Amino acid sequence: MGLRSKDILSILEDKTRDYQEKIALGTKDTFGWKEFTYKGIGQLSRKVARYIIEETDVPKGERLAILSESKPEYATAVFASALSGMVTVPLDVKLTKYELKSILMDAQPTILFTSQYYLETARALKEEIPSIKYIFVLDQHSKHTDVINVYDVPDKFSAKWRRRSPKSTAFIIYTSGTTGQPKGVEISFANITSQLEDLGYALGEILGDKKVTALSILPMNHLFEMTVGFCTFLNYGFSVYYTQSLKPKDILGIMQEKKVEFMIVVPAFLKLLKAGIESELKNAPKITQILFNAMYHFAKFIPSYGIKKMLFKKIHDKFGGNFIGCISGGAPLDLGVAAFFERIGIKVYQGYGLSETSPVVCVNTDRRNDLASVGRPLKHFEARIDSQTGELQLKGPSVMKGYHNQPELTAEVIDEDGWLHTGDIAKIDRGHIYITGRIKNMIVLAGGKKVFPEEVESVLEKSEYLAETCVMGINRSFGAKDGMEEVTAIVVPKEDLYKNHSEEEVEKLVRDDIKLLSMQLTQYKRPSTVIIKKEPLPRTTTRKVKRNEVKKLIEV
Repeated sequence: MGLRSKDILSILEDKTRDYQEKIALGTKDTFGWKEFTYKGIGQLSRKVARYIIEETDVPKGERLAILSESKPEYATAVFASALSGMVTVPLDVKLTKYELKSILMDAQPTILFTSQYYLETARALKEEIPSIKYIFVLDQHSKHTDVINVYDVPDKFSAKWRRRSPKSTAFIIYTSGTTGQPKGVEISFANITSQLEDLGYALGEILGDKKVTALSILPMNHLFEMTVGFCTFLNYGFSVYYTQSLKPKDILGIMQEKKVEFMIVVPAFLKLLKAGIESELKNAPKITQILFNAMYHFAKFIPSYGIKKMLFKKIHDKFGGNFIGCISGGAPLDLGVAAFFERIGIKVYQGYGLSETSPVVCVNTDRRNDLASVGRPLKHFEARIDSQTGELQLKGPSVMKGYHNQPELTAEVIDEDGWLHTGDIAKIDRGHIYITGRIKNMIVLAGGKKVFPEEVESVLEKSEYLAETCVMGINRSFGAKDGMEEVTAIVVPKEDLYKNHSEEEVEKLVRDDIKLLSMQLTQYKRPSTVIIKKEPLPRTTTRKVKRNEVKKLIEV
C-alpha cells in the first residue's frame, strides 16, 4: 500500500478518481442510511471549497474550526479546508462553552463548521469570538437565514485550489479538556503524508490489499481517529461507517447490518465488549458455560484464527460474522482483554502514539504475538531510550511542527537535534518497544524508590469487584513522612455489588481483594491507602482517566 503522490491536493484528486462509485462514508439517521460515494464526497467538498475561495473574503492560511459529531459531512469540512488553503481545527463536542471559547480565542478561526445539533453553541461562540465571520451547517435538512448550508451553496465544482507547502500546518489539535492556556498541536501536511505512507505498510501487514468496511466509534477531534480511521482508511479505499451510539447493542447492530470487518478502538471499548460477552455467558444455561470454558481452554493451543472463528461462531455472528479485528490505541491495553479476543479468534493490534507524533508511532503487527509490546517503530521513525531517565525519545517526519503560539513549550519537548521527548518510560528489546509508565505519573516514595501507577493498576484491574481503578501518589500531611508521596488507589466497585451487599460489605470485599492482589507486587508498590468511590471517575472522550481531576476529587 503506497502513495502515488505526496501532495495533499493530488492525493484527494487520486482517491476521488480511483474509488469513484465505492461507498466512502455512511451513517444512520432518522431518515435511514445515508451513504456517500468517494465521488459524492469529492463533489460536495469541491463546491464548498469553491464557495469559500470565490464568495467569501477569507484569505489563504486562515483557520477553519469544526464543531460536530462524526458524520459523512465532516469530511466535507476537512477536505474543503484543504482545498481552500485553510488550517483545520477539529473541536471536542464534549467540552463546555467556556473551554471551547478558550481554544477558539487561541486558534482565531474565521470559519466555523457545525452540525445542526451544535448550531446554538456555534452561534453563541460567534457572538463572543470576533474572528469568526461565517458559520456553515453540515445538515441537509437545516434551513437558517443567518448561516450557510453546505448543501445549498451553488453547484460549481472548480476553482483555483489554494496549494500550500508540505511544511505548512494542516491541523491544530487541542488536547481534551483544555482550560486556561490551551495546548494546540500543529500537524503539517508532511506529517500527515508521512503517516499515510507508514500506516500503509502496517495495514498491508494486517490486511494485505483487502479494502475493508470499517466502523468508526472515536471522535474526529482525536488525532488517532482523524489520521487512521479517516485519512488513512479513505486513502486506501475503505468504506467507513459512523455510529452516534456507543451502546454495545447498537454497535453490534451496525456491524451485522454492514458486515464490518475492522475498527479503530480504545482499550476501554474492548473491555466493555468483553464484559458484555461474559455477562451473557453468566446468564446462559450451565451446559453452554461448560462448553465455552472447554473450547476456550482448547483454543489456547490453536494457532489458526479460522478454526477459532468456527469454535466461537456464535460470538462471531454477533459481530456480524466478518469481523477480523482492530487496532487499539489511546491508552495502555489490558493484556487479559487482548488475550481474550485473540483466543476467540479476533485479532487485536496494539498501537502506540501521541498527538505530537501525528499520532501513530508503532502498531504491533508482529507474528510473535507478544501482546505486551506496542511493536516496532513505523518505517520513518527513529527511537531511543534516555539512559538516565528511561524516557522514550523519537525522531522522524511525523513529529509535530510544535505547539500553536507556544515556542517555549515546544522547545521543552523537542530538543535542538529534533528528538521528541515523549514523557513515556519504555524499554526496547530486539527492536520492539514496551511502554512501562509515564514520567509525570511516577510516584517517588520517601526512600527514593519509584513506582509507576500503570504497573499497580494492571494488577488491581484483575479484581472481579472493581469497575474502575486509578493509582496515584498523594502527599501525606502528617507523621514522620509528612510531605512525602504514598501509593494511593482510588477505586469504583461494580454497580451490581451494591444490589446484593450493604456498603460495609462492599467495602470489606474490595479492600480484602486489593490486599490479596497486591501480594503480587513488591512491598513498596502496594497501595498504602485505598479510597472507594461510588461515582464513575472523570474521563476524557477517549476514556483516559483525568488524573488531575481525580486528585481534586479526593482532596476535597
